[in-house]
Amino acid sequence: MLAATVARFSPDSPLDGLEVGDRPEPDEREHWSTVEVRAAALNHHDLWSLRGVGLRPEQLPMILGTDAAGVAPDGTEVVVHGVIGADGHGVGPREQRSLLSERYPGTLAERVAVPTANLVPKPSELTFVEAACVPTAWLTAYRMLFTTAALAPGDRVLVQGAGGGVASAATILGAAAGLEVVVTSRTPAKRTRALGLGAAHAVEPGARLPFRVDAVIETVGQATWAHSVRSVRPGGTIVVAGATTGDAPPAELTRIFFTELTVRGVTMGSREDLAALLNFLVRSGVRPPIDQVIPLTEARAGLARLESGEQFGKVVLVP
Repeated sequence: MLAATVARFSPDSPLDGLEVGDRPEPDEREHWSTVEVRAAALNHHDLWSLRGVGLRPEQLPMILGTDAAGVAPDGTEVVVHGVIGADGHGVGPREQRSLLSERYPGTLAERVAVPTANLVPKPSELTFVEAACVPTAWLTAYRMLFTTAALAPGDRVLVQGAGGGVASAATILGAAAGLEVVVTSRTPAKRTRALGLGAAHAVEPGARLPFRVDAVIETVGQATWAHSVRSVRPGGTIVVAGATTGDAPPAELTRIFFTELTVRGVTMGSREDLAALLNFLVRSGVRPPIDQVIPLTEARAGLARLESGEQFGKVVLVP
């Protein structure tokens, strides 16, 4: 079958490690199902894998991809939940949590095998391309906003780093749920774009906000951490799902304990979160912005666009 794989690690030029070609069919395993992939979205996780983050040389070649929608063996249209392990479904109760393409082959292929319990019905209202965008960035944003921070309509949230995948999803989902969303970005164009996605306010990084927020969505790390700590109200929550600019500088512990802040971490979300998110999209009419839909054979071009940072919305591959 056709697949896009990490053939070798290339920390400085990740696309040099990519190969698109024939790979063996997925292994048959008890309690697993092989899905015919109809669409698979790209994520920065794929670029990190090509750089060698999260993989060992002996695991290569590894098929990339954490997001997919497709057709199960019984003909059901499904969305693949990419988190494997942690609860024993199909892999054993003691297996450490991982994402597809870390321990098991990923979704950038004509077919992918996953634990059957990881298959969530795809709503008929969503196309395969739309549904394939959801399981990583959008699921992470949903869990950060509504499960971990427990935000409700009328609450205020700061989303750091508008333009990133999780940040854009959090902006759209938050606005659709009735939150007052504030975003930060270094560029006027991205601030304007965030306002178009539903943000109520868009400011430069580090700028004083017009009010303290109930929660902060933090995926940037070092460059924004101090601003996040100073922008949240006493008793509020900072939810962390990434550190694209590196680990945080001084942790601001005095401010954290004095104002009784809660700091919580998130890695994607549960199958229940994914099902709830899909229902949210159906009822709200919200859809993930799509930048490009291209053939799996052109995976290199799709990953190059992702690496450039020029995309607006998801880049999706179709076998």
